Amino acid sequence: MSRVCELTGKRAMVGNNVSHAMNKTKRKFNANLVKKRFFIPEEDRWVTLKVCTSALKDINKKGISAVIKEAKAKGFLQK
Repeated sequence: MSRVCELTGKRAMVGNNVSHAMNKTKRKFNANLVKKRFFIPEEDRWVTLKVCTSALKDINKKGISAVIKEAKAKGFLQK
């Protein structure tokens, strides 16, 4: 599976490793993803999502239902 946040759509970025001699080689900056289970009270069920840690902060602030609603509106979540 690709390393993409299911709620925000964040994915890996591409950049360079730069040595002391200024040699540049390609590298990836992966998103900080965590696999986490959430309970959705409206649907009365548990859901497992792969989310970035910034999305976890949003969930703590707004609540899981509001964040899932936003993700569906933006097209990141198809459920």
